[in-house]
Amino acid sequence: MNGHEAFLDVAIRAARSAGRFIVENMGRISTADVDIKQASDFVTYVDRESERMIIEAIRQEFPGHTILAEESLREKGEYLWIIDPLDGTTNYIHGYPMFAVSIALKHDNRIEVGVVFDPLRDELFTAISGKGAYLNGRPIGVSGINDIGGSLLTTGFPFRKKEMIDLYLRLFRRLFNRVSDIRRAGSAALDLAHLACGRCDGFFELGLSPWDVAAGGLLIKEAGGIVTDFGGGDGYIDTGNIVASSPAIHGEILKEVREVFRGVIDR
Repeated sequence: MNGHEAFLDVAIRAARSAGRFIVENMGRISTADVDIKQASDFVTYVDRESERMIIEAIRQEFPGHTILAEESLREKGEYLWIIDPLDGTTNYIHGYPMFAVSIALKHDNRIEVGVVFDPLRDELFTAISGKGAYLNGRPIGVSGINDIGGSLLTTGFPFRKKEMIDLYLRLFRRLFNRVSDIRRAGSAALDLAHLACGRCDGFFELGLSPWDVAAGGLLIKEAGGIVTDFGGGDGYIDTGNIVASSPAIHGEILKEVREVFRGVIDR
C-alpha cells in the first residue's frame, strides 16, 4: 500500500466509524444538546464526538500530521487533514436525512485524498488525486450534459452571510430561469459528491468553509468536472465561493455568477 492509499484507508475507516456513531445517535438530540455557534449555525455533541473519533484515528496512524477541523483544531502544516465531522448538522437535528462525513488530506497546498461518506445510504465517495473518483469502489463520472437548459443544479443558501441574500437571490433567479430545476438539500459535501456521480449537473454557493468543499471538490475534479471560485480561479477553498459542474455548462453558470457578483467578491 503506497502513501496515498494508506492515507485513503485511514480516512475511510475514520469516516465509517464516525458515520456509525452519527446514525446510532440520530433522533436522540434534544434542545439541550444543541449549541449555537452563530446565527443559524449549530453544533451538537454528535458533531464533537464524531470529530474526536476522526482526529484520534488520524493521529494514531500519522502523529506528525496537522488538523483543520470544523469544531476544534486550526493547525497548519505540510500534511493537513481537513475534516467536517457532520456536514448538515441542521438537517441532522431535525431528522432530515441529508448529512455526511467529509475528510480530505491537503499536501503542499494540493488536495490529494478526499472522502465523503453518507452513513444513511452507506454510500462512500472516494478519490485520490490523479486516480479517479469512486462510489463504493466503482468508478464514477460527472454527467455528460451539454445544454444548461436541461440541467439540474444544486445550491445552498448563504446562511452564514445573510447580508449577501439579495445578490444570491438575484443569481438564483437568473439561473432558475435558464435551467431545468434547482435543489437545496442542506449538505454541500453531499451535493458535491452527487455532482461527481452525475445525479446533478452543477452546484454554486458562497460563504462556505474549507471542510465543506475540500473533499467534494477533489471528487468532482477526479470525476471529470470543473471546480472554480466565483472569479473562475482555483481559490474556492480559501474564498468559500464555489462553482462546480460538468464541463460543458460550467462557463454558462460562471457567466451568470460573474454578472451578479462583479466587483463584490473574487475580484
